[in-house]
Amino acid sequence: MRSRSATRNYGHNLFRLLSGSRRLRPLVAVYYVTPACNLRCTYCEDFAQAREPLPPPLPLDDACCVLRTIRTGTDRLILTGGEPLLYPEIVPLVHYARQTLGFRLTMQTNGALLPQFEPALPHLERIVVSLDSTDPAVASRLTGVPAATAAAILANVRSYAARQRELGYRMVVNAVLTPATLPDVETLLSFCAENGLLLSLSPQSYNNWPRYELLVADTYRPLLERLAVLKKRGAPLLGSAAYLHTVAALAPYSCYPLLVPRILPNGDLLYPCRPIEKAATAQGGRPANLLAVNSWEEALTLAWAEYGPPPRVCNSCYQQCYIEPSWMQGHPATLLWELLRYPASRRGGLATFAPG
Repeated sequence: MRSRSATRNYGHNLFRLLSGSRRLRPLVAVYYVTPACNLRCTYCEDFAQAREPLPPPLPLDDACCVLRTIRTGTDRLILTGGEPLLYPEIVPLVHYARQTLGFRLTMQTNGALLPQFEPALPHLERIVVSLDSTDPAVASRLTGVPAATAAAILANVRSYAARQRELGYRMVVNAVLTPATLPDVETLLSFCAENGLLLSLSPQSYNNWPRYELLVADTYRPLLERLAVLKKRGAPLLGSAAYLHTVAALAPYSCYPLLVPRILPNGDLLYPCRPIEKAATAQGGRPANLLAVNSWEEALTLAWAEYGPPPRVCNSCYQQCYIEPSWMQGHPATLLWELLRYPASRRGGLATFAPG
């Protein structure tokens, strides 16, 4: 069964867009390996604050089957959750994904369990750690854990940032912009610069729209404008100039959610994106389970037949994981400028980056 690389898919998608088609191949797939999480983040709408029963994780053999189907669509994979390190077989799953299937792997984690699962880390190309503040008291309130636990997570981030070259991965800090974290963002950026980390940012969402209290905060837009200036000066921001402008102005943008498809723990494909699937309208849903198909193209064909193409313009979630790949796919000159102009973009690889 033929497998595809993200680079080949990017070129294929350019021709598709020029011909007017929105049936695009994925640059990276996101697999929620488990709904379980050891934190209770106040802003999490998927798992920590779940409002519906969630599917249990699959046995290892079935999870590997899901990965084989994904691999026919792309060679880049993000393992997330919940907390992916709580998946009972995470080490053999990561080993299989990298060594057998040849995925270029990213893991998104809260960082609390990194020391216990160090054997998995050399198989990863990128580790994205959710960290919203360097102040343990603030982090404690946001994550629902004691301040001592929040401080231990921060220590883990420092420790494994120092071992990036040794273990062979790039580490990224992903922060959610909330009214409580706005004052800490520039301190967090300095922390990343001091520890050789990249920083990505997304505004907090509520019902798939940026939180109102965030948007009306006097400091929200000025902060993003300062970040754009700091980026020009070499700050390690893993967010394109186009992205920073979009989330500052909440400008409508052409979204291509099929570039970053999501798969639930039981193998269900979310189509065309998580926000539209959660809205439970006629525009999207769960058209296929990857255990029941033989290829990514088969799953997409079922989705296309049931729900049709995704919407052309989005002015809703404003999450980096959708905006960034859409901008870079739809505007190749923007991608080239980012990679030439900004060292952080070259280090992060914006063509396929999706923080979570």
